[in-house]
Amino acid sequence: MIRLIIIILLFLLSLLAVFNAPTYHLWLMAIAVTEYPLIFAGFTVLALLAGFWSKKYNLISSITGVVALLLYLSSVARSYNIAATLPQEMDASLGKKTNKNEKPFSLLRMFSSVQPVAYTTLNYVRYADVQLDLDFYNARAKGRRPCVIVIHGGSWSGGDNKQLPELNSYLADAGYNVAAIHYRKAPQYKSPLQIEDVNNALKYLHQHADSLNIDKTSFILLGRSAGAQIALLAAYTLKEPGIKGVIDFYGPADMVWGYSLPANPLVMDSRAVMENYLGGTYKEVPQNYASSSPIEFVNRNSPPTLIIHGHNDVLVAYEHSRRLNEKLQQNGVKHYWLKLPWATHGFDYNLNGPGGQLSTYAVMRFLKSIDLRLPLIF
Repeated sequence: MIRLIIIILLFLLSLLAVFNAPTYHLWLMAIAVTEYPLIFAGFTVLALLAGFWSKKYNLISSITGVVALLLYLSSVARSYNIAATLPQEMDASLGKKTNKNEKPFSLLRMFSSVQPVAYTTLNYVRYADVQLDLDFYNARAKGRRPCVIVIHGGSWSGGDNKQLPELNSYLADAGYNVAAIHYRKAPQYKSPLQIEDVNNALKYLHQHADSLNIDKTSFILLGRSAGAQIALLAAYTLKEPGIKGVIDFYGPADMVWGYSLPANPLVMDSRAVMENYLGGTYKEVPQNYASSSPIEFVNRNSPPTLIIHGHNDVLVAYEHSRRLNEKLQQNGVKHYWLKLPWATHGFDYNLNGPGGQLSTYAVMRFLKSIDLRLPLIF
């Protein structure tokens, strides 16, 4: 009986690999289930093997366990399926730059880790009431290198630039400077002040380009979630010729549409989050929603864009990326949309998980399309 209960619990958890999480804590569990699938698959195998000693309810336990095992491994199988065509698809969208010796996904890489790169904390702007810092990761390459400005998530009111630092180290190791920035947060500081922060970060990095070995003609903005909205809006509205591209990890691109169809309140009160950031409801300040929607500012001169989004995202709807992708297509902007059918919000917590590997490959391939000097390194 104990074995049956364990297998049923494992089966219920495995459903998070294919269905949207209904609550906040199950969303966090969904990240673990889909990006650390081998751990859960291992527990399921052990429960199945216990059937040799426990004969009671053996058939139903075994069938349920096998289904759970298949669900846990589904993200791995689907990663291999996406990886089979990803290089060719990105070549078609961004120009042929793929290194055929590198694979977007590897089972063995799921057992590896990213070595941290040391960073320096620098103050990049002082306002009357607050000063903002950035963590600067020097590229492990000689000469002036491009700089990726990383903008963290946190519903515009939380989080910090220490979030998910593994990608920062990975990029620095591959030859890119990385500046992970703080920005002013809601509800005290409302949009578009965060765009001013990005602009000031760019000014600081320009001013100190010599000492930091930065190529002033090659900046890339990268944001996650709320940070992706900031990154997209800054890339599409700032008149900075040095911005050569923008990377959007599951960001809200259409704030008007997003307010009209909020997230599951058991996961997040997305309307309250947007009201804190934009200064009121859509009915009260409709202009703020429109002026903070990156999709409204896409034009033929917009920089190349990489969109990365999981279909099972329960915080920022997948529809945001579909709408942005459509607008970029209509305006002939060079871009690529990496679609991850199993992934939820924050899937890249594990850089070596299925979604983490594919998104890292896509980021590096996208950067390669912008900076022709760097080899495609993984």
